[in-house]
Amino acid sequence: MGTRMMNAPIILLKEGSESAQGKSQVISNITACQSVAEAVRTTLGPRGMDKLIVDAKGSVTISNDGATILKRLDIVHPSAKTLVDIAKSQDEEVGDGTTSVVLLAAELLKQSKAFVEEGLHPQTIIKSYRKGRQLCIDKINEIAVKFSKDDLKGKRSLLEKCALTSLSSKLVSHQKEYFAQMVVLRHDRPPRELLSAEHRPQRKFFWKRNAGFEMQPKSYTKPKIALLNVELELKAEKDNAEVRVDNVEEYQKVVDAEWDILYEKLAKIHESGAKVVLSKLPIGDVATQYFADRDLFCAGRVPEDDLKRTMRSCGGSILTTCYDLNDSNLGTCEDFEELQIGGERFNVFKGCPNSKTVTIILRGGAEQFMEETERSLHDAIMIVRRALKNDSIVAGGGAIEMEISKYLREYSRTIPGKEQLLMSAMAKAFEVIPRQLCENAGFDATNILNKLRQKHSLNDGLWFGVDINNEDIANNFDACVWEPAVVKTNAITAATEAACLILSVDETIKGPKSQMEQTAAAHAMGM
Repeated sequence: MGTRMMNAPIILLKEGSESAQGKSQVISNITACQSVAEAVRTTLGPRGMDKLIVDAKGSVTISNDGATILKRLDIVHPSAKTLVDIAKSQDEEVGDGTTSVVLLAAELLKQSKAFVEEGLHPQTIIKSYRKGRQLCIDKINEIAVKFSKDDLKGKRSLLEKCALTSLSSKLVSHQKEYFAQMVVLRHDRPPRELLSAEHRPQRKFFWKRNAGFEMQPKSYTKPKIALLNVELELKAEKDNAEVRVDNVEEYQKVVDAEWDILYEKLAKIHESGAKVVLSKLPIGDVATQYFADRDLFCAGRVPEDDLKRTMRSCGGSILTTCYDLNDSNLGTCEDFEELQIGGERFNVFKGCPNSKTVTIILRGGAEQFMEETERSLHDAIMIVRRALKNDSIVAGGGAIEMEISKYLREYSRTIPGKEQLLMSAMAKAFEVIPRQLCENAGFDATNILNKLRQKHSLNDGLWFGVDINNEDIANNFDACVWEPAVVKTNAITAATEAACLILSVDETIKGPKSQMEQTAAAHAMGM
């Protein structure tokens, strides 16, 4: 009697690996992304709500900025992390529209969910979405309004309105006119690193000042500025060196040599003609008193970013030696002054020759409030920069989304087959922005969207969007609710690519947990 040989199973993955694939996996990923969108959905627009997030250390963050919320949530689902990434991308690229891009991506996935369940291949959906994305971008570029860069007064007004639109949904919206004027600093485009917002809670500070600091002059006219990466204090040689001596005179020579080295550095700085000395490394009591006796101002432990911004504005170079100080590597400015603002002192450089570096100092009662204000100003500053770089604008408040939705819906009627249904679904997805604006303000979203659809179907309804103030629709271009066109094109591109990426994943493989993770999980369950 013969025996039948059974084929042995082929093991590809290590024991403990998890694998999920097929239609159910695509739908599961879409559901996870919808959950992420739910976390930020209510933060959209001028009537958006804030989220309070407490991390493992007990640190509290209050924000309605989509990118900030998603970063703090510490999302672990691999597909849902894609939405976190596009929010970060939108924040870094254009500064604003982070919530919009997440909502749009999630809505595109939601519209495709029914098609996936019915058995339509994801690649067919992806192809249509990518075609629709290009149609949207072409349409925005066609209808966007360009402004003249030669009309300085008009340009400033336009930039302020873009900043106002960005700030209207932020914590400081009640003072948006004041902040918008502050944000529109110049008509050219300064690099982002030359604009900074320093937030300071309004409380008492107790600072340790070096001996001789109060004796230093606090203002100069046209001073020479030395920027150093040099330590100007007596080093504690006992920590990193060993010197063996057999008499007191030899020990005294070692001590004297240390003092001589320090005094030689200080003399070189004084001889260079510098009046303001800034160093990334510490400046000790001896050096501070030395400079005070010779009418020099000094500051040690200056943050590297501040030192670089000073170099770019005032000129000069950051040096690692004191033996090559001359006019070619010293900076200068028209006026230097140290000012007391609240409980802190700030060094103010005015009339910098190379550029207009600006620091906005924010003061208030609570740390969380100041952090959110700084984030709000960051968004507004980035929007102004993008408007300058890309000189075209569109109306906000859901107006551009409704126009794109109408355009895609009309286009879908001209094409046959599955693509028609997918284009129509994409058109419906764009309505999520005006719908959410209405819901967050407590309006009847269905009624207002019907009005918008009717208005946009006419040729004169191009810029009509949600009127938050009057619970109606309005011409948001005339109402000066403006956004740079690049904000919308970037959001559409990022959202569509994220949706396509998630749709293209049909299998997720998780590696086995390490022994340490298994022990921690078992311990947590036991608790």
